Amino acid sequence: MFVKPAPGRTVRWPASLRLLSEQGAEVPSTAFWLRALACGDVQKASPVVQATATAQSATIEPKGTAA
Repeated sequence: MFVKPAPGRTVRWPASLRLLSEQGAEVPSTAFWLRALACGDVQKASPVVQATATAQSATIEPKGTAA
């Protein structure tokens, strides 16, 4: 499941103790993350899709078609 910290909250990964990014991350559905979700420490979210690669490929013209 993809989660991000609730506003005003910081959440650490249980094994490494590093902070969960404000942009969120894909996390396993373990007791730790389910409890954090139930307590309101994290919120389910959708991953942010990076449109830069798509936008760049859309503006490149194939060879031999330049006017």
